Amino acid sequence: MTNDMKRVVVLGSTGSIGKNTLDVIERNPDLFSVFALAASTSVDVLLAQCVKFRPTFAVMVSGIHASQLADECRRLGLPTRVLVGAEALELVASHEQADYVMAAIVGAAGLASCMAAARAGKRILLANKEALVVGGQLFLDAVREGGAQLLPIDSEHSAIFQSLPDDPNVWLAQVDKIVLTASGGPFRSRTPASLASVTPEEACAHPNWQMGRKISVDSATMMNKALEVIEAKYLFGIRPGQIEVVIHPQSVIHSMVQYVDNSVVAQLGTPDMRGPIALGLSWPKRIVSGASALDFSKMASLTFESMDSNQHDLRFPGLKLAWQTLDGPSGTTAVLNASNEIAVAAFLAARIRFDQIHHVNLASLEHVVIASPLDLGDLLEIDACARRYAEQAVLALAQ
Repeated sequence: MTNDMKRVVVLGSTGSIGKNTLDVIERNPDLFSVFALAASTSVDVLLAQCVKFRPTFAVMVSGIHASQLADECRRLGLPTRVLVGAEALELVASHEQADYVMAAIVGAAGLASCMAAARAGKRILLANKEALVVGGQLFLDAVREGGAQLLPIDSEHSAIFQSLPDDPNVWLAQVDKIVLTASGGPFRSRTPASLASVTPEEACAHPNWQMGRKISVDSATMMNKALEVIEAKYLFGIRPGQIEVVIHPQSVIHSMVQYVDNSVVAQLGTPDMRGPIALGLSWPKRIVSGASALDFSKMASLTFESMDSNQHDLRFPGLKLAWQTLDGPSGTTAVLNASNEIAVAAFLAARIRFDQIHHVNLASLEHVVIASPLDLGDLLEIDACARRYAEQAVLALAQ
């Protein structure tokens, strides 16, 4: 291993972001090595990754599955040491030998390991938007105090990052607004009244992106865009009123920045997460990602739709909750995230209807009492309270 080769920790390595990260690393073997991999329960997938990349550590959140993985690693004579539990995630994320941490654990479960990486001064490739949605200013404080480097991996936030000036100190003076693009998901043209009959399979069939089931449902409700609005506010230090969402069905323009002179800078690319992942790994340089190049000769049109037209406000009522929570007390965004995780899980388990996800989220925001969080423990308590109330709301709807 050369001195300038970076050791990468991939948290959530068996999910779509994790797999794409490993693909980019495999394409650039002189630049990166895999130091640690982490997953929840996917033993077979993680074992195959350990065979290929031979990491120093492999973490499984589930004790039973960690034992199975450890047995298989021993049987195959792999050098990988298997660790178990949430504390092990924090250990590898903050390990002195780790350079970069891909934070791709879905949901609030990834917050503690992100905080550990921040305090340890790592380069954090943030695919887990919930770290900012839940952690908010506390997470940003940990990044600053630890001397960490925070790079966005969401395609929209990576596009914004690439479209902004290199000097963050001029952003507020030069930027008029940020425009987040949204594909509209699988139900962009569906009548709002018909959404009550949506099945999990339909909601997970995104027209452009290959994603996990939870984020696919979030895309179908556009709650993913609501969370991205919140993330953009914290990432770029911009006022919520300066963030706009437009529907762009082709998913070619990933987001845009409009400046005070009304010029617009946009980032374009194929809908392939390996692009922003490669940039996060190599920034400020660029490396081979494996993503296909755009073919402008085959691009018939790029179209846009306002969220105020075509009944989109009725199809996607959850989007407005982003600005509502940002106007609320610190911790309100954590309530929205926790409630949505419970609601989406209930929908995927066929316990509530697709259109009832929004009702659960709205009820949680109206009823959960928030005390301003002072530390990670306070945030986790808000998260737990919101989950308890959301589960009650799900039970009420299911009766």
